[in-house]
Amino acid sequence: MTSPADGRGATGSLVAIGVVKTFAALRAVDGVSLTFNRGEILGLIGPNGSGKTTLINVLTGMLHITAGEVWVNGTNITGWAPHRIARVGLARTFQVVRLFHEFSVLENVEVAALSSGRIPRREATARAWEALERVGIAHLAPWPAAALPQGEERRVEIARALATAPEFLLLDEPGAGLTEPEVETLLATLSTIRRDLGCGILIVDHDMRLIMRLCDRIHVLNYGRTIAEGTPDEVRREPAVIEAYLGASAEAG
Repeated sequence: MTSPADGRGATGSLVAIGVVKTFAALRAVDGVSLTFNRGEILGLIGPNGSGKTTLINVLTGMLHITAGEVWVNGTNITGWAPHRIARVGLARTFQVVRLFHEFSVLENVEVAALSSGRIPRREATARAWEALERVGIAHLAPWPAAALPQGEERRVEIARALATAPEFLLLDEPGAGLTEPEVETLLATLSTIRRDLGCGILIVDHDMRLIMRLCDRIHVLNYGRTIAEGTPDEVRREPAVIEAYLGASAEAG
């Protein structure tokens, strides 16, 4: 496999090299390197507090990087502001859904499309409808966002990200709080997005059934450091992962 350092100039890839993020004396992300490509689904897992969300926040410019580099399609985006990073093709969702509750579902997605660059309102509306249809909630377009149940809120969040026409989609716990049927719908939706749009997807989630079925590769963090990376089968058998996260039952399974 190509190392992150070797692949920093590659098109069609997002590369993190030795990323460090500190908060005072706490090293929340400690020298993490990873690469994922367009058309690939990469799972990012680890115990609570292992640095997963912090890493996403650094990659998308929501937090200032302490050390290391981030490259997208051969461009060094280290230290860029979030809006500038979004315009080179990174989109993300949040653990806590951040919809404008006073707006309709369609308006929420239109706002995201408009924020992605200088496009006319007509194009933003078209992108919004396409994104809502892609995640299966076009029928909710006129609904006030405040009236949505949690599962539908998360689908609107994904639609908002898609409306920015991303090359790389970073999803922070999109399965949190979903019922089993909703998780199945999410799995099918993300698989379809990868197939139809060809974007790379990085997903953080604690639902191991979703992660193991969906992802091509999995990257595992503990205490801010990488402890394993590989296919789902390789990761589930890694002793360090079993000890830190999956539990003894995973070894038996």
